[in-house]
Amino acid sequence: MPVTSVTTDTNDPQSPTLTIVADSTASLRRLWDAYTDPRQIEKFWGPPTYPATFTRHDAYPGGLSTYYMTGPEGDRSNGYWEWVSVEDPYSFVVKDGFADDDGVPNTDMPTMQMDFQFTETALGARVTTVTTFNSLEELEKLTEMGMVEGTKAAMSQIDDVLADLASFAAGRAAELQLVGENQARVARVVRGSVDQVWAAHTEAEILQQWQLGPDGWSMPVCITGTNVGDTYRSEWQNDETGERFGFTGEVTEISAPNRLVTTETMISPDNAEGAGNPETLNELTLTPVEGGTLVSYLITYPDAEVREQVIATGMVSGMEDGYVRLESVVL
Repeated sequence: MPVTSVTTDTNDPQSPTLTIVADSTASLRRLWDAYTDPRQIEKFWGPPTYPATFTRHDAYPGGLSTYYMTGPEGDRSNGYWEWVSVEDPYSFVVKDGFADDDGVPNTDMPTMQMDFQFTETALGARVTTVTTFNSLEELEKLTEMGMVEGTKAAMSQIDDVLADLASFAAGRAAELQLVGENQARVARVVRGSVDQVWAAHTEAEILQQWQLGPDGWSMPVCITGTNVGDTYRSEWQNDETGERFGFTGEVTEISAPNRLVTTETMISPDNAEGAGNPETLNELTLTPVEGGTLVSYLITYPDAEVREQVIATGMVSGMEDGYVRLESVVL
């Protein structure tokens, strides 16, 4: 994706800007989705020698994105976005900054505002990025750090992402991506609007129609949480053998209809509260994309061993069974 122009405006030394324009033969929607889908943006946001990993990516006002770029020697550079505004699929504005290893904003480093504008062209679509700095000194500092060269190198990778229509299309089964040492992301595009998919994940009477796993299982207990601090509880039963298990946890964050964060502990008839069982943190994010809604689960496990054990149970295939049922029965 060629960068067609790079310009700076220093007429106002208190808010100088750097404007980068790039053109693509992809459609406007396709280009927009590449920036709002964490699976896609992490393939080009960092330069080739410093690939990015997004651990959170909220494409809605008030949302947050966190990411890190990993260098050839294993060194990491952490960053974050605070989402200011979104006009799908034409523009979004974020506050961009540096973070420490724990994802906490680094106040010793400058922040900037980035305004992304997406427009149709005769040959496809264009993205114009206007970065506003707090001072001329900050612009000069980041330019000296290689911001322009890094951006050009990163954007040179977008064409391959945009051309890969199959990997991110609606209709693909749920896919697993290991993130770092103790996280995993399961993602799938579900046919339906964000509001519909949100309701399907938060309303008990809908959940009991589709979130059943393999055929032959039912969900006799489904208590949802819709406020921070609420306790939820879900129990499944094999209708033939009577085998039973479930999960319980607490809602720790909610921003309807885009984000729901919960803790999760496995329970059983012999251990109704899951005492001593590992606890995970589950982050559900819903993002509108072409063909439906991107459902992204980022799961944080206590360690890599627990992650491996849970994945080996057939977790992803069970989730896919549910999504197939969601699309065929509910949506």
